[in-house]
Amino acid sequence: MKKQVGFAVAGFGNIGKRHAEEIASHADASLIAILETDPAAIAKAKEIHNVPVYADIKNLVKKHPETDVINICTPNGLHIVMATQAIDMGINITVEKPMGLHKKDCDNLISLAKIKNKQVFCVLQNRYSPPSQLINKVISEKRLGKVYWVSVTCFWNRDERYYIPGSWRGTLDMDGGPLYTQFSHFIDLLYWNFGPLKNIQARFYNNNHHYLKGIEDTGTFSFEFERGGAGEFTYSTSLHSSNLESCITIIGEKGTIKAGGQYMEKIDYFNVDGMKMPGLEASLPPNDYGHFKGSAANHAFVIDNIVKALNGESYQMASANDAAASVEIIEEVYKLRKF
Repeated sequence: MKKQVGFAVAGFGNIGKRHAEEIASHADASLIAILETDPAAIAKAKEIHNVPVYADIKNLVKKHPETDVINICTPNGLHIVMATQAIDMGINITVEKPMGLHKKDCDNLISLAKIKNKQVFCVLQNRYSPPSQLINKVISEKRLGKVYWVSVTCFWNRDERYYIPGSWRGTLDMDGGPLYTQFSHFIDLLYWNFGPLKNIQARFYNNNHHYLKGIEDTGTFSFEFERGGAGEFTYSTSLHSSNLESCITIIGEKGTIKAGGQYMEKIDYFNVDGMKMPGLEASLPPNDYGHFKGSAANHAFVIDNIVKALNGESYQMASANDAAASVEIIEEVYKLRKF
């Protein structure tokens, strides 16, 4: 008989609302409580979900020993702190991207979880999109032969409607920069398919976000893969009004693939030796936050796989080490950032 998995959600901002919604709608999951300190967010949480809201994680765990998992949906700079607290109290955790802002902190969290015999689940939900699944299948089966070149472009809009004065967004200590907050999912797709990077070179610009201190709105970095091949990653949040595209082009010895669209949700080009383009299910729409949109709304897959994992069933989930590897890549790129 399946165990009903009890979840709490830490942080009831845009992404925390998404987690709570998916948990509440899952047949084998229960939303136990919400952790939040902002009065407006507390009011919204109570309005939407009939569960208690706490300001202190220790109080939440004490009052609700049935909590199996705490989903950390707070600002980036608090992920490691709150995840460590939960693990210390014997609770499994789900950490939104990025896992942290520093690889060493991620490694310490993973080590603590092993000592406490608890699981660290990470939200790298772009892996569940049909185009991403197809690319991973082609690469893992070595259908392209040698990979020569990989190009990623992510051109989005984030303006004053997003960077609200006084918010954590756009700050070095809590946000870290767009590679952490907007584009870490696409960094993960690079690592997932092609492995670690080396020989990174980068350039950064701030075009129209001069109120941000020490953070770029546009950048490009080139690299080589340790396994062979090379590539580039170009990104911007300085586009006017709305997002444009998130694309990946892979040029290999035996073929070329391009996934495109606003959120890498479709295959634009598929020419692989000895392989026909398979039919794909439609990608889910992006997370819609009103005046801006994010990556694909695949959190239902994330919650479902956590429930399966804690019930001892087969599941598909990015490992904590993979999430830490994405953080390491971003950290290495940002070592070259100077303003």
